[in-house]
Amino acid sequence: MTKNKQKIGIHELYAKDPIEADKLLWGRVGEPKSRRGFLKKSALAAISLALGTKMVFADYFPRGIIPAALAHSSEAFELEGKRAGLIVLNDKPINAETPPHLLDDKLTPNDLFFVRNNGIPPREVNLSTWTLTIEGESVRQSKTYTLADLKSKFKQYTYHITLECGGNGRKEFNPPAKGNQWSTGAVGCAAWTGVRLKDILNEVGIKSNAVYIGYYGKDTHISGSDKVVISRGVPIEKAMEDESLIAWAMNGEAIPMLNGYPLRLVFGGYPASCSGKWLHKIVVRDKVHDGPKMTGQSYRVPCKPVAPGTKVADKDMCIIEAMPVKSLITFPKSGVMLPLGKQLPLRGHAWAGARSVTKMEYSIDFGMTWQPCNLSAPKNRFAWQQFDAKVSFPEEGYYEVWVRATDSEGVAQPMLLPGWNPKGYLNNACHRIAVKITN
Repeated sequence: MTKNKQKIGIHELYAKDPIEADKLLWGRVGEPKSRRGFLKKSALAAISLALGTKMVFADYFPRGIIPAALAHSSEAFELEGKRAGLIVLNDKPINAETPPHLLDDKLTPNDLFFVRNNGIPPREVNLSTWTLTIEGESVRQSKTYTLADLKSKFKQYTYHITLECGGNGRKEFNPPAKGNQWSTGAVGCAAWTGVRLKDILNEVGIKSNAVYIGYYGKDTHISGSDKVVISRGVPIEKAMEDESLIAWAMNGEAIPMLNGYPLRLVFGGYPASCSGKWLHKIVVRDKVHDGPKMTGQSYRVPCKPVAPGTKVADKDMCIIEAMPVKSLITFPKSGVMLPLGKQLPLRGHAWAGARSVTKMEYSIDFGMTWQPCNLSAPKNRFAWQQFDAKVSFPEEGYYEVWVRATDSEGVAQPMLLPGWNPKGYLNNACHRIAVKITN
């Protein structure tokens, strides 16, 4: 009597050991000194069978990764205030990402903007009684403002600002990192309206010893206790930038409840966790803020590179500040089929933390050659930029279109995963889609 063998999915195989998965699935052996792999005829046949057509440029396909045609899912769900089609990662607290093909707009619609929550949003909001208090060791006076005060006493500004979760792309790290397994959709760019944080801080008065600001929101802990859910912040220099906002509107409408209604911080170029939601208090500190999710390993990476799987002491972890250069294909959706001889219209967005993107390229041969894309200028600092191209293919078969952005300091996206870190932050590897060219 033989034992039943347990079936293991492709994602589980690659999560356990991507190189071994290559061997088990395709009979593929990688070259030890490079990320390329040698595809024997049998391995090429196995991959082509799974894809339904021949993989063109197969010899250049990096080892240890899943073909894009097999790597994506589109499980949909419905959520209050959000359009069907987002992918749910967690329901308590609610976390949901937006598939790339739904991010094609220049500004992300409110009902398609990703959701990253650590706690439960407030059940009721009374606009007439909602207040914002500024206090802390490094303010000259504590002061409380109503929403009406904020809107009437200070000049209002609107900026297009990209927000991205620090863990966007965590799903691809190996060994796997704990946390929400974001793919590519924990990012969006909206037109945020509010007042500049620096204008309020200047009115309150900031002492010369100010180092950091921290925020407190009215979300509640999932346990039901009165524990503070999350209280992060930014250096005082970041808080005083022109584009650092206390916002109440998103794309000309009230901010959705799941995204921070009625008031939130918006800091472009930093992890979105710095942009506190349901905002009711800001503290100006004479030291680095030490609220929940600011200490230990939260939103930190090793100060020096480490080998995958390394346990890193808290003292050797550094706070994430500027986000890295990155890009995303938003059209077409991965898996598109196209007749030979017809060009593929390609478009998407690129962003680079506090920098701008100065070059955008695509490749159809797994990075052996790169072709230029058209690239627009940003609307303002911290806004993402649009790119587009017309892509031609030489013969029938399976292709992957990869895109790569380069920032104003000459730093380009890596083709594959950047440096591994214990919490799976800052994955800015090239985005890719699957394309089948038919006769």
